[in-house]
Amino acid sequence: MTVSAQPRPNITIKGKPFVNQAGYNLGEAKRFTVPGAADGTAFTVKEAGSGKVVYKGIIKDYVGYFTDFNPAGSTKEYIVSVPGHGESVPFWVADHLMEKVSTRLAYQFFIDVRGGYTTSLLPSNVTGGGPSRDGGGHGLETVFEGLLYASNPALFDRWTKELRQYGNKVYPVVPPDDTEPDSDHGEYGERPYAEYRKMPDLIKLLLWHAEFAYNNVGYNGKAGGAYENLRDFDGTRVFGYQGQPMQSFDYQNLLDQLAATCAFYHAFLKPYLPEKTYRQYRATCLQRWEIYERQKEVRYWVNSKKWIDEGWREFNEMGNAYGQGLLRNLLMYEAERHEPNGGESARFLKYAQDCATDIIKNWNFDNEWHTWAMRNAEHITPQALALFLMLEPEKCPVGTKEKLAAWADYIKRRSNNLWQYRTHSDTEWAHRKSKEIGTVCGLGGSLFAVAQVLNDPKLREIGWSQVNNVFGLNPSGCHLGNKSAARVALNGYWAGVEQGWPYIHSFGAGELAYCRGTIDGSPTNSGFPFNPDSASLSDRPNLYATEGWCLTNRAWMTSVTFSTFGSHVVRILNKQNQPITNAKPGDVVTLELKAALNQDWTKPEDGYVLVTAGNTSATKVALTETGPNTGLFRAAYTIPDGSNLLTVSYGYLGFQKKAILTLNGANAAK
Repeated sequence: MTVSAQPRPNITIKGKPFVNQAGYNLGEAKRFTVPGAADGTAFTVKEAGSGKVVYKGIIKDYVGYFTDFNPAGSTKEYIVSVPGHGESVPFWVADHLMEKVSTRLAYQFFIDVRGGYTTSLLPSNVTGGGPSRDGGGHGLETVFEGLLYASNPALFDRWTKELRQYGNKVYPVVPPDDTEPDSDHGEYGERPYAEYRKMPDLIKLLLWHAEFAYNNVGYNGKAGGAYENLRDFDGTRVFGYQGQPMQSFDYQNLLDQLAATCAFYHAFLKPYLPEKTYRQYRATCLQRWEIYERQKEVRYWVNSKKWIDEGWREFNEMGNAYGQGLLRNLLMYEAERHEPNGGESARFLKYAQDCATDIIKNWNFDNEWHTWAMRNAEHITPQALALFLMLEPEKCPVGTKEKLAAWADYIKRRSNNLWQYRTHSDTEWAHRKSKEIGTVCGLGGSLFAVAQVLNDPKLREIGWSQVNNVFGLNPSGCHLGNKSAARVALNGYWAGVEQGWPYIHSFGAGELAYCRGTIDGSPTNSGFPFNPDSASLSDRPNLYATEGWCLTNRAWMTSVTFSTFGSHVVRILNKQNQPITNAKPGDVVTLELKAALNQDWTKPEDGYVLVTAGNTSATKVALTETGPNTGLFRAAYTIPDGSNLLTVSYGYLGFQKKAILTLNGANAAK
């Protein structure tokens, strides 16, 4: 059994209060650290500017909590003050604050990091192989962009004017004032311009990646970029099954992206993806699935000329992350079960169950190549297993929940320290070289997902500590993204963050200098438990600490995605605003949604829910925020005749929240 690191290391260096620099969500865990502070030291939370004390508490084990401080509707900034240690930077406490400052950046990064602007681009034309620069074929962008949309669709439906790419067609730029006449442009591909311009940017991005995957699903040429000029290119980039034919591009992973697109087609893509295109994607998956070994958890990836780290390992981030087999087969099952007579759903359910059984039997938390050594792809294992449990709890193999509970216990043991940082071993906090940024910033997403299926508030609290870590509650005191002048000018940095990561690889293989929302670095082992001079270091011999890339940001995107698992709520209310479960046709009820839609604190905003009466198709019902900065969205609704059940929902797949009314009772709306 893994033994935890000491919960209270002896810290002699006196530190300031370290907080999440942007701030904290209402109703969620709130903590800060004060390295070197004695137990029993008092602290206060004050309004920035006025100095008014709004909360008092006591430090224990270098940590202060103010979880029960929830100033609803506040737009003020606050500071933590600790005698002898000074004051923190200012921060907000607000409704869905993390999602407010992070959600759009989460996918804008993937707009900016694309290797080109046409989906017919060959990987040989993309730095590192594309579709995301330096990403090869294993980025799984479509998979996680789709899950992001499924988690909070009404928010992404607001943002429609940034991309102008659909399939292989490039549309005219949409002007900010929205005055460009639709009739000037006619048809573009299979979508008229008037329809295209209303398509969410995130959906356009997802479809761009899907089309890239389709165009290159059999590509086996060289990967792009400068690596081909290395003197020992053929020897440097060999990895995988020894003695097997050499493969130049890991095209197998592109099939995973098409499988996800097929699942999303049935969930939410039908208004945007032509059925003909869906049929092409599906046929490609069915034709190549077993040929590409997509039916199983793949150990030891193909013999491939791709730039990778040393070693021939069981699992890593280069296309064979543990749990990736479960995720792709689960999504393919989700697609097939909507086909006539269930299509090939039984086949893919069996594959998913076999993959889950493999995880239950063999996932070893003490094997670093099953956890943090997978680096940016570690998040896939627990998230895939949790999604299976969310989507098909009755069809998961025996032991699924128990395996996730065991993983939760492992995390709790290993994060029992002032930072709630998951340590690597009893002697090592983080990897000495520490190119593990995605492991750090994707762990929150895994904890949110598993906390939801286990109903474990403590695990969710630790998840928020991983988010705090990204925002500066770590030994460096820095947000893990560099706050460059270019990113700030592009509106591409997190609001409210004062201090960003001090180093940036402006012209690394990923070319991330002008990518909005980039995660750039994380503290190395020598920075823990609190060595500020070593907490944020630039590259030097035997230390590689500061370069992010597309897989790092994919991991971070999952933390933004899965954070909503435990905070979105749909309710149906009577005239006294009390939840009800039965009513009758003709009654007027209130539909209510609490979701991460509160982007503007100065005015009421809009949202929607989907309403299904009996077996009819779902209709979209618009909601309006009950006031500026309330975070609650409501609308009056008259129950129609002709059915005995009313379902109100928000979100898709495992993220869907529901409220159900039985329409045969008394008039409960009175």
